[in-house]
Amino acid sequence: MVAFAAVLFAFNGTVSKLVLQAGLDAQRLTELRSTGALAGLLVLAVIVGPRRLRVSRDELPLLALYGVVGFAIVQWLYFVAIGRLPVGIGLAFEFTSPLLVALWARFGQRQQVRRRVWVALALCLTGLGCVAEVWGDSRLDGIGIVAGLTCAVALAAYYVLGERVAGVRDPLSATTWAFVFAALFWAIAQPWWSFPFEVLGETAAASGGGPTAPVWLLSGYVIGAGTIAPFLLVLGALRHLPATTVGIVGMVEPVLASLVAWALIDEALNPFQLLGGAIVLIGIVLAQTARPQPAEAPAELPPT
Repeated sequence: MVAFAAVLFAFNGTVSKLVLQAGLDAQRLTELRSTGALAGLLVLAVIVGPRRLRVSRDELPLLALYGVVGFAIVQWLYFVAIGRLPVGIGLAFEFTSPLLVALWARFGQRQQVRRRVWVALALCLTGLGCVAEVWGDSRLDGIGIVAGLTCAVALAAYYVLGERVAGVRDPLSATTWAFVFAALFWAIAQPWWSFPFEVLGETAAASGGGPTAPVWLLSGYVIGAGTIAPFLLVLGALRHLPATTVGIVGMVEPVLASLVAWALIDEALNPFQLLGGAIVLIGIVLAQTARPQPAEAPAELPPT
């Protein structure tokens, strides 16, 4: 289930980039994705058990912060990053978040962290240096790099806040409430009456004369198969796997995303960038296992 979720997320990167290239900007795509996912999850939550959506006033501030930072901001920065960088490289920057979580646990929460975190830090920095080719005239977009690294920080906050949310909410209701606040955030920041609905009628095409598809259909994929379905798969996997295993299996997403982007939109990485991505993945796996996990720690894939 986790591997299949990673496949759906991987395709979501390329599909999202096609939507962005067709004229729907990152903020509007995030707004559409958050609101669409909320609608689907609300239906599911009502079917499974509407009582689980009950919330106390004391829970609202934490859920609001979790939704805005962990879903609204993470998804927006992710779209900005992949809109300006190759999909695989954007994910390589974003997926350094487990390292940031381990460092936060060590210095912010004074928890015991295995020494492998320092090896993970060295590997991630080295790998990112290869990805960005810092020794020469970098061809990577500066705003894209900043968006990817900032997304990693926001995603680390998503994991940290998620641990607190998991102590008071079940995964389905927590995710649903997170999308409630993400959707509200974007509805206030960008009112729906100004949404460019005409873009949904445009046609998006892969590079090199590849297949075309209407933007509304691709947006539907982003909402359904790129958001709701993978989240539900991860929720199902929680019943069978510990958090660390889910996180490590989920690391196949950047690899698959690079392959999908290469096949569909001709995004090829040079040997140094491929090597750097592999080094980053090794560092992420070490970081993922550097921090001892509680017996019932939450296990979630990034909302990307």
